[in-house]
Amino acid sequence: MSKQAPFPILLEPILKEKVWGGDRLREFEKQVAHGDRIGESWELADLDSTSASGGGGGEAVSKILGGPLDGKPLRDAIELWGDELIHSKRLLQGRFPLLVKYLDAREHLSVQVHPSPEYAETHPEARLKTECWFVLRADPLEDGSKPVIYKGVKEGIDADEFRRRVEVAARTGKEPVDEADSVPASLQEVPAKPGDMHLLPSGTVHALGAGVLVAEIQTPSDTTFRVYDWAKEYGREGRELHIEESMACIDFGRAPEATSLGKGKTRGVLCDTQHFSVERVVLNPDQTIEFKGGRCLVVMVLDGGIELHGRIHYVGATLVIPRAWSGKARCENLARLLVVTVGNPKD
Repeated sequence: MSKQAPFPILLEPILKEKVWGGDRLREFEKQVAHGDRIGESWELADLDSTSASGGGGGEAVSKILGGPLDGKPLRDAIELWGDELIHSKRLLQGRFPLLVKYLDAREHLSVQVHPSPEYAETHPEARLKTECWFVLRADPLEDGSKPVIYKGVKEGIDADEFRRRVEVAARTGKEPVDEADSVPASLQEVPAKPGDMHLLPSGTVHALGAGVLVAEIQTPSDTTFRVYDWAKEYGREGRELHIEESMACIDFGRAPEATSLGKGKTRGVLCDTQHFSVERVVLNPDQTIEFKGGRCLVVMVLDGGIELHGRIHYVGATLVIPRAWSGKARCENLARLLVVTVGNPKD
């Protein structure tokens, strides 16, 4: 492959069918038909392997859409451009250090937790997974109830009590239990509001509620431990639970509060971790956003469209901006973006 100067690259989505998925991702220009159960669109992935219950097994590597690298995997661009795309110290075992998705929850996702730092230190096969959810849609449920996000365990419920509830649920399967004594009743529920960002550090027990559609940015781990699967609520066979692994990882402290731009603001950082930061940007007609280079960025077009490097990218586009590239993106009529900085901007 001949050497070419770095330029912004558009990535092809990888769609994942899920029992809890819906069909709303067609609103983000994904190849989803009415009635489909597509739960995830992997916008940026560079994984050598995935779990059977997560990514379906096998590798998952994004391909580039358009331009001189059309059809090539993302890792070809990493090899071609090296530090000009992303600094080598940011890579994880030579792979891109983020996994970026859309999630469409027609039903509740399983209650789950990802490996804690302590667990990952003693289990080499388990990878840390710090993630965040930016709420795009939150539709009322069929019974009229408002959509929620579950994150963290309620104050007053310790590890012993939580384990007891999880084990009771695992034994009873589809049989009803006292709702007040259930696993869901143990979790903090927060309203799902479009425009809110929810940070979920590794070790935070969580579940995306039915009716909620989010953009997700996370560290590139597909290690998930499931503690509850809503089998009786949806009349389906429950999937495998990982009780011991989950109990070894759950942080019983309070989960971070949701953040948002605030009324009247058009730009601001919503999430800042040691792995990535996420900025929300709202552009009005003919406004521009300048990319100054120096850091590798991921841009998600959530609404409208932008003109960038001679191409127009509409809602649903996800792009990687190499650290050696600088330039401006112009808004057509309206654009709402998430701009993700790889790594911590302060280091």
